[in-house]
Amino acid sequence: MNITLLILLPLLTAIVILLMQNATQVKWVSMMGATLQFVLAFVLLFSFYKERQLGNTSQMLFELKYNWFPSWNISFHFGVDGISVAMIMLTAFVVIAGVLVSWNVTKMTKEFYFLLILLSMGAYGFFISLDLFILFFFLEIAVIPKYLLIGIWGSGKKEYSANKLALMLMGGSALVLVGLLGVYFSASIHSFDLITLSLLHIPIQTQLICFPLLFVGFGVFTALFPFHTWVPDGHSSAPTAGSMFLAGISMKLGGYGCLRVATYIMPEGAKEYASIIILLSVIAILYGAFATMMQKDLKYINAYSSVSHCGFVILGIGMLTKTSIIGSVMQMVSHGLMTALFFAVIGMIYERTHTRQVSEMGGLLKRMPFISTVLFIVGLCSLGLPGLSGFIAEMTIFMGSWQHPDTFRRVATILACLSIVVTAVYILRAVTKISMGPLKDEFKNLTDATWNEKLAALILIAGILAIGVAPFWFNDLVSPGAEIIMQKISPITIGIK
Repeated sequence: MNITLLILLPLLTAIVILLMQNATQVKWVSMMGATLQFVLAFVLLFSFYKERQLGNTSQMLFELKYNWFPSWNISFHFGVDGISVAMIMLTAFVVIAGVLVSWNVTKMTKEFYFLLILLSMGAYGFFISLDLFILFFFLEIAVIPKYLLIGIWGSGKKEYSANKLALMLMGGSALVLVGLLGVYFSASIHSFDLITLSLLHIPIQTQLICFPLLFVGFGVFTALFPFHTWVPDGHSSAPTAGSMFLAGISMKLGGYGCLRVATYIMPEGAKEYASIIILLSVIAILYGAFATMMQKDLKYINAYSSVSHCGFVILGIGMLTKTSIIGSVMQMVSHGLMTALFFAVIGMIYERTHTRQVSEMGGLLKRMPFISTVLFIVGLCSLGLPGLSGFIAEMTIFMGSWQHPDTFRRVATILACLSIVVTAVYILRAVTKISMGPLKDEFKNLTDATWNEKLAALILIAGILAIGVAPFWFNDLVSPGAEIIMQKISPITIGIK
């Protein structure tokens, strides 16, 4: 398995898109490229399982390393473990769904699909990079296209939202870069290689300075409180596929970076700042949930709920137990699938009703049974219904968090659990208002989902069910990677089993 194909395939697809002459060709080339990405992700998954079954216990599989800048020890070093494979699978699901729901885009179609595919290349490169300089490079690739997608194809205050998003994420990137340089120059061996750095002991003084830089820098991407304010504006103005990529993939780059980079190579720093991380995550969970209750616009509802759900990702990392880390990764994938599906449904509803205001809708189940059913499914996943991915992800985080014997962490766990009640209130209220009740006259001629919209929704629902109904395979996939991270953390944690 040559994992560089995950980068080369989107790059080749993007180049071919630029050579196309009409919108129809662009759409089918994009669809073919997204489908090949989808297939390649499954090939990677099965190849990964096969290697493990053959007894390959290496920390990273399918490693490739090409020296690029030897004097600075910078190389194209790629490899994957179970956590990386899970994030790659998430990316493949969201990419193909995003291409499908964008089938009706008519404005600058070539440029639109080019940027979407370029975003996927940045995400794949980020998740397979084991050299932190190259990882940072792919992180930047995943920022600029979002600015253009919102600024050109967005709606509402799109210029303001695009600028705010770009500035906030660039600020986070700047913190990441400073943190990486601090680690590089402080390590006994000057290297950006993740595996090399994990084998070294970064000085405590460096960890106390660089860990918050890296964690906050990556945290900006994943809506870490109080650096979350770009999320509602960015989501509300982005086109449907842009919102799906932004919430489904881009926000997961931050969570992955917080876990894979900051926590893994600086475990003492993670231990030192754990209480602050937990406090901020609980604030984000509760604040996001209560703020969502006040929203009337569907995109704002999903945006603020994303702040709350991503708070669980940070909580799982901050608790520093194997179970909570597995739950954090599971929450990243679950929320990525769920929020991408939610934004897809919102786009379908808006395209037909020309409104996102919950109060202006009602009775849509009578005219749009498929779309309304999908809305019910994604709503129930968001509030944590057993059998769907949202339940098992949050429950795993709660179980891992409760393993701590100290009062502070257990109180934090209880407060985080309370958000489930608030989530149920705003989800059930919104879904019921939109789908049930009398059908308004202006909506009597609405049509249901088209073939491409149905296919996109079914792909994402399949991912949600695959984790919710049979979570054991996901646990087995991620567990070895979480165990390696815990081997770095365990010697400095006391009283945690």
